[in-house]
Amino acid sequence: MAEEFIRSYLQDHGDWPQSVMIDLWGSATMRTGGEDFAMALALAGLSVLRDAGTGRVTGLEVVPLSLLGRPRIGCILKISGLFRDSFPVLIQLFTLGARMLAARVENGIETPADNPYGTSTARVFGPRDGVYGTGIALDESPERIGAAWLENGAFRHDGQGGAIPDAAGLRAALGGLSAHLHSQDLPETDLLMAEDYAAHIGGISAALRLLDHDAALYHLDNTREDRVTLREIGVELARIIHSRAASPQWIGSMLRHGARGAGEIAASLDHLAAFARLTGRVPPHLFDAFAGATLLDDHVADFMSRENPQALARMMEILRDLRRSGHWNSRHNAVLAMIDGGDDDRTPA
Repeated sequence: MAEEFIRSYLQDHGDWPQSVMIDLWGSATMRTGGEDFAMALALAGLSVLRDAGTGRVTGLEVVPLSLLGRPRIGCILKISGLFRDSFPVLIQLFTLGARMLAARVENGIETPADNPYGTSTARVFGPRDGVYGTGIALDESPERIGAAWLENGAFRHDGQGGAIPDAAGLRAALGGLSAHLHSQDLPETDLLMAEDYAAHIGGISAALRLLDHDAALYHLDNTREDRVTLREIGVELARIIHSRAASPQWIGSMLRHGARGAGEIAASLDHLAAFARLTGRVPPHLFDAFAGATLLDDHVADFMSRENPQALARMMEILRDLRRSGHWNSRHNAVLAMIDGGDDDRTPA
């Protein structure tokens, strides 16, 4: 996973990433045995020490730069509330590792050019104690969403005591960010199936915009152990539209589920629109492809009008809002006529 991220970033940007923020969710950590956390250690150039008899992790050791063969990557862990509560030992371990790396710069063993950990040991951020989720409502403006993301995540964690308010530390970490990385281990879901993905990934994008900083947004597909694939977020969304959300096979399966199926079709468009508003990385042709497979398909549109007219009305509303805000403008007259004309007899009044 670490090698794929570095390889792809080098290919896209022509230089080493200076720092990356990695989403750590409690549920994913439980399912994978901590693969995302292990990736962060590998990027930083840290390896675990284990008890010879039991195999239990007992500490960390620093991989020398001569063996690492590259600069260390500055990792910032953005943890969820469940991760905070379930894995305080992992938070302690990474905090320890960051301090060990910082000491190498302070003692002149390594230079800041190869080791970014000498500037700050505040490396783990998340919500305050007792809070879960992002606190983001996707129907608010990008500015309010960015501010909510910053407010929710502005607490430093070390795994030994309570959360420490550190808004300045979070902003400083974001100000030098090269990339944000969210990995996905579940093959049965994708970024458009739940609003949490848009809230987390779109939330940091909106926060970066507030800070007048840009960073690469990556999705790491880790659903297969034998093939790890990193994609820029816009590329991943295009893959989802063409392989699932606008696929006749998936849409046909939704037709068998009545109102719930119509609601799932509308939800995919709703979440895609949130990514468009918050990241600016959704090209217009993806909305055209989705509209062509749903609203412009008489069979699908009739199904939605009959089974869930509210979902159909919501889809029309989303497309109108995107067009008014400048986030999308169709190249197809049929799509524009449908959303602007309002005289199609399938469209609820």
